Amino acid sequence: MRHKVAGRNLGRSSSHRRALYRNLVTDLLSYEKIATTEAKAKEVRGLAEKMITLGKAGDINSRRQALAFIFDNKVAGKVFNELATRYADRPGGYTRILKLGPRVGDGANMVQLELVE
Repeated sequence: MRHKVAGRNLGRSSSHRRALYRNLVTDLLSYEKIATTEAKAKEVRGLAEKMITLGKAGDINSRRQALAFIFDNKVAGKVFNELATRYADRPGGYTRILKLGPRVGDGANMVQLELVE
């Protein structure tokens, strides 16, 4: 039984899964739009919103926490300079999921995960 077991395994080990989440969040914050599977997008959405919330806080501790998760220093700078000012008056809900249909190879449900304007 899986009572009170949160999150998805996605068929990966915990270290592989964490690296996948870090890559997807870094790419989302860099390009502001990515296409991925629905399960991955639903897992990454909360992590990306947490990074933007850290950017809105703007203190040194938040910057260190974001740099510990985001791979690229330029992307972290973008979070604290551009995205934090863009979402300064927005109390959450920084991402949107749009369905794209099944993937050609295996039929997985594909979605577009993007930052709202």
